[in-house]
Amino acid sequence: MTLFDYIIVGGGSAGCVLAGRLTEDPNLRVCLLEAGPQDTSPFIKAPLGIGATVPGKYLNWAFQTTPQTGLNGRRGYQPRGKVLGGSSAINAMIYTRGHAWDYDHWAALGNPGWSFADVLPYFKASQNQERNRDLGGDDYHGIGGPLNVADLRSPNPLAQAFVDAGAEIQLPRNDDFNGPEQEGVGSYQVTQIGGERCSAARAYLDPARQRDNLSILTGAYATKIILEGKRAVGVTYEQNSRMGEVRAGRDVILSAGAFQSPQLLLLSGIGPGAELQRHGIAIAHELPGVGQNLQDHIDIVLPYLSPSPYAMGLTPGGIARLIKGIFEWRRTRTGIITSNSTETGGFVKSRADLAIPDLQLHFNAAIVDDHTRKRHYHRGYCAHVCVLRPKSRGTICLNNSDPKAPPRIDPNFLGEREDLDGLVAGYKLTRRILEAPALAPYRGRELLTTDVQTDDQIIEDIRNRADTIYHPVGTAKMGPDAMAVVDSQLRVHGMDGLRVIDASIMPTLIGGNTNAPTIMIAEKAAAALRAK
Repeated sequence: MTLFDYIIVGGGSAGCVLAGRLTEDPNLRVCLLEAGPQDTSPFIKAPLGIGATVPGKYLNWAFQTTPQTGLNGRRGYQPRGKVLGGSSAINAMIYTRGHAWDYDHWAALGNPGWSFADVLPYFKASQNQERNRDLGGDDYHGIGGPLNVADLRSPNPLAQAFVDAGAEIQLPRNDDFNGPEQEGVGSYQVTQIGGERCSAARAYLDPARQRDNLSILTGAYATKIILEGKRAVGVTYEQNSRMGEVRAGRDVILSAGAFQSPQLLLLSGIGPGAELQRHGIAIAHELPGVGQNLQDHIDIVLPYLSPSPYAMGLTPGGIARLIKGIFEWRRTRTGIITSNSTETGGFVKSRADLAIPDLQLHFNAAIVDDHTRKRHYHRGYCAHVCVLRPKSRGTICLNNSDPKAPPRIDPNFLGEREDLDGLVAGYKLTRRILEAPALAPYRGRELLTTDVQTDDQIIEDIRNRADTIYHPVGTAKMGPDAMAVVDSQLRVHGMDGLRVIDASIMPTLIGGNTNAPTIMIAEKAAAALRAK
């Protein structure tokens, strides 16, 4: 048994940041436990490898939800990264922060220190904004941070046509969704460096791997938090079919994500008493909010066939282009393989009277059907639309007391009518963009939605096909209320030596992709821990 200052459970976006930042202090000893393997797969390094990692299971927990009433009884698919880097190693690399309102709202809920003005310095500290390398940063962007944020090296003209189409229906153009204004359509910036993915592991762990004060254990599946009364003192884990144990002199930090951080709390006897008793788990600390408040972005995809060679697809020409692209990428780190697939999109309003955008768009120069698990042997493209701040709330519970069993995930998608109404409005708006003149040279027929015209038909299509766009949060929420799990310092209420630092702590879902905010949360927490 080895004693560390900090034990971090989960080597994902937050865990990598914490391990890298905390070990910058040579006096702190840190152990990082990750259930997945090292991040050596070429499908991680090559940005377009996302096409293999999201539908596959090697680097992916590939969870399923419970049957969803709002989705006509379907089970949703929930891919999450199972590798160093976590979901930042398999995501679409989109760098967005959400709206300033989101963080001001967190602060208004009773979380001092979490307003946008408070968190902006940590967004900037994490960032190396390539656009600003010669300018020394600005009010919104930083340079010199570990996480490289770049424009795509080889933009796809088809993806750019989507932006033009949005402008044709009077949506504003926006070349920086993380600047003073979020609203508009434009190109996403990505977490890439030199035409390769820049995951949290590459950004934060690679510079730290040789430090004597950092121990990284991969293939190490955390099974339980070791408690002495109301204090967390260590973690038990399974590695290569053998049990191990590590101890923490300061804190055990859960960074296992919005599904598995609450799961580990529950397995350790921390959570709602009735849930623990149902599975025969002794109550160590009753905390009713553990696993509650699950929020996620519900999304619908509108795919089109296309005659254009710029549209990707499993056709002889498309495969030949892909093979040619692999050789180009190996030589110059340019070309189709540098694409994140979702190159353009935007933040838009479903109604003109709204103060801030309530919908997000993602455009793919390929057909995406059931998370690419359903293959179509045609060229095509599609646009996603999701509701940014859903009202529906779900839960994470246990299926049983086996630590290796997946959690019971119930997002309660479309549990509130307002979410469905927003998605219907987004569906109509997205179709208007896709039918605009700028896309005419690329446009074939609608693939799945030709007969979907009335509101009732749109609702039925949503219930038959909508699913997550991979942004679960909120299951160990931060706050002062009775259902909060952590305080504004991310300490578990009523416990000593135990923190949750990941997307679980978000009290409400932010209006955008969640990787950059999760990295910010860990940056802010690491700075506070080092200042102790």
